Amino acid sequence: MAASAKGRLVPVLAVAAALAAVLLYRAPFSKSLGGEGCSLLPHDHFWIASDRVVTLGRVGPAAVEVKGGLINAIAVGDYRSFVLRRPLLDYGDAVIMPGLIDVHAHLDEPGRAEWEGFSNGTRAAAAGGITTLVDMPLNSFPSTVSEETLKLKLEAARDKLYVDVGFWGGLVPENAFNPSALEGLLKAGVLGLKSFMCPSGINDFPMTNSTHIEEGLVTLAKYKRSLLIHAERIPEAEDHDLQEDELDPRSYMTYLKSRPPSWEEAAIRDLQRAMKDTELGGRSEGAHIHIVHLSDAKTSLELMKDAKRSGASLSIETCPHYLAFSSEEVPDGDTRFKCSPPIRDDTNRENLWKALLDGHIDMLSSDHSPSTPDLKLMEEGDFLRAWGGISSLQFVLPVTWSYGRKYGVTLNQLASWWSERPAKLAGQKNKNISAYLGKQLSGKVLSTFVRGNLVFAEDKHANAACGVPILAK
Repeated sequence: MAASAKGRLVPVLAVAAALAAVLLYRAPFSKSLGGEGCSLLPHDHFWIASDRVVTLGRVGPAAVEVKGGLINAIAVGDYRSFVLRRPLLDYGDAVIMPGLIDVHAHLDEPGRAEWEGFSNGTRAAAAGGITTLVDMPLNSFPSTVSEETLKLKLEAARDKLYVDVGFWGGLVPENAFNPSALEGLLKAGVLGLKSFMCPSGINDFPMTNSTHIEEGLVTLAKYKRSLLIHAERIPEAEDHDLQEDELDPRSYMTYLKSRPPSWEEAAIRDLQRAMKDTELGGRSEGAHIHIVHLSDAKTSLELMKDAKRSGASLSIETCPHYLAFSSEEVPDGDTRFKCSPPIRDDTNRENLWKALLDGHIDMLSSDHSPSTPDLKLMEEGDFLRAWGGISSLQFVLPVTWSYGRKYGVTLNQLASWWSERPAKLAGQKNKNISAYLGKQLSGKVLSTFVRGNLVFAEDKHANAACGVPILAK
């Protein structure tokens, strides 16, 4: 098991079905860096080996053969006698594991490339060991809510992808009752749909109610795809004990009280009929509901556990920032920590970890949501007006590993939460304003392979952006 001592980096190598990321003490291929085009390596047929390879539910010595951009073979055991006459990258005691698949990222292009964009976002992903991103339909302009707007997004992504990128489409009131419009978007290749049950903050991505969601699921069922839901809803009889003239907008507690767990609970209660529709024999059998960025580990979680037990096709994600931070730690005025739903107290954080380890939370995602620094209002420190979102693509692997060691997290669990289950959800076969600044983390990604190409190594990216769009068929 990898471990760190006094800031020494944990050696972890990640390799995906398209090949992934590496954390190691030193790169054994330094002399071959500087290759042209898509890869920093001059080879398209080579082996990657280690004494600790995560494969087939085990961790042990093995070598992975990469040929023509695919994993061609895995030699388990004493690989040194098996690998002949091919370039071998031997990482010693570093760990080879599946590359990360992040199903929840906002890349903001077209329309808001100054917030980040495809090129910078996918470079950050490569630096974080992520080999596949799935881009959310909002924060770009226009939002991806039709076949035409998906074409605009694909055009904006052309020649800018350093990792592979899939796309979610948007379920909004204007298309929810229009099956032909939704089918056009699904046939065009989105991997599924996303909806908000509260105001999204983006003008052309209005919120949906449970009726919109139920109708959208009927169409999704035909394609056996997922609906991702931002599950917060303002209860109709919300009893606010906050008076506008008494609010301190720099206080994190002010923001936390403005979005209580009752918002998440109200949304989940409103979804109970929709969840039941996804059961065997239900109106939307074949569709799947995925609750994004769960924060409330109490009633909301219990309601979803009940729905799963009843047979609903349902999965749940949470995010590293909910597992790493607690409300008690957030400094007043530090709007880097603002996200929706908010980071809650330490007891809630412990309950999220327990639910993840017990399998009630299925997977992790970044909910990477960058913006320009001025939108975070860091000088003013106004939590009520600052843009909500945490920028984290390059940190999710070391954050999960660093904070997870306390709970005995294993390499196989990392692979499940960040690779295997997200792949299934996505229908796949297999000024700096980050809140993580100043935190000491174990591990640094030094190399990332995508489709057999070494796209990132020793803080250097490949010359060409050779990731591909992933479209559903």
